[in-house]
Amino acid sequence: MTILNIFILSCFIGYFAIWRVTPVLHSSLMSVTNAISGIVIIGATEAFNEITDYPEPYFLYVAIFFAAINIFGGFYVSARMLNMFKPKDQNNDE
Repeated sequence: MTILNIFILSCFIGYFAIWRVTPVLHSSLMSVTNAISGIVIIGATEAFNEITDYPEPYFLYVAIFFAAINIFGGFYVSARMLNMFKPKDQNNDE
């Protein structure tokens, strides 16, 4: 159950790491979390080689799923933020 322990510990560390971030830093933090989520996906796929217990693959699937949501959501929010800087007549092209 070492993967479960790592999963729970990383949830706590991630929560407390972003708890006191000011709103000004959210866009830069979002790009960093996209990079970290990419590392999580790579690490989770590599951890499939080390599976010893029955429930561990499900935790890895959950980690990959949440990291993928974070990556795609980050790109979506970034696209919306960049869309705010376009002139008004270009925003209706979506």
